Amino acid sequence: MNIRSIISILCVATILSSCTRIIQGEVGVKRRLGKVGKRALTPGLVVFNPLTTRVIKIPVRTVNLEISTGLPSKEGLTIKSDISILYRIKPNLAIEVLETIGLDFEEVIILPVFRSASADVCARFMAKDMHSAERSKIEKEIREQMMVVLEPRGFIIEAVLMKNITLPAGLSKAIEDKLQAEQDAQRMEFILQRETKDAQRKVIEAEGAKQIAIIAAEGQKQSDILRAEGQKSARITEAEGIKQANEMMNSSLTPTILKYKSIEAFMNLSESNNSKIIITDGKTPIMGLPD
Repeated sequence: MNIRSIISILCVATILSSCTRIIQGEVGVKRRLGKVGKRALTPGLVVFNPLTTRVIKIPVRTVNLEISTGLPSKEGLTIKSDISILYRIKPNLAIEVLETIGLDFEEVIILPVFRSASADVCARFMAKDMHSAERSKIEKEIREQMMVVLEPRGFIIEAVLMKNITLPAGLSKAIEDKLQAEQDAQRMEFILQRETKDAQRKVIEAEGAKQIAIIAAEGQKQSDILRAEGQKSARITEAEGIKQANEMMNSSLTPTILKYKSIEAFMNLSESNNSKIIITDGKTPIMGLPD
């Protein structure tokens, strides 16, 4: 290898070492002779002097910091849990983070603040709350308490997520027994409500049958009354008719008609072939049979 080749290789190596690429979700900061630059570098190709300058890349996208830790409870128990802390750095404060905290900011500030906030918040809740709907409230309070310290320093805590919560064995059994008892009580309450509704339904049905019987009896009573009234009216009408007929007959039977009817009766008797004895006073015939 000749000198020209060596020089070419050195030139290429120098050019390559003096270039770097900043990707989306990062900002770059130049550190020249130990002094941090005042301007953040945006994504793209950056050229610098490798002999005097170094380009430091700081992520500003969301980062998932996962840890496993013990959380204190109100009863004094330690609850094991896996935690995900979702955070990101404010791009406009990336240089300040590098100057005041450094690149190991997770160990220097984020984790200590989380441990303090989680201990303070979890100590106000019962162990069973971490395994129930109260968990979201615990996560929210831890996040808010962390933001009080970290947001002015250039960090945004997006969420604190509690996962794989492990309760002490005795407490887990007690919670399971309590849940089972609550389920049994709810089941008995359901059975009681069902029986109560069934009894109410039977009462309603009995009341309905009673009302139907009362209505039917009232209807029969009214029917009997109407029938009796009809029969009474019919008898009265019939009696009135007979009375009126008799009155009309009596008024029509004059002495002349009666005399005519007697003569007619004599004539009819005289024409009969049977032997008869007739006794009369000359006005009304009285018939008798022979001995």
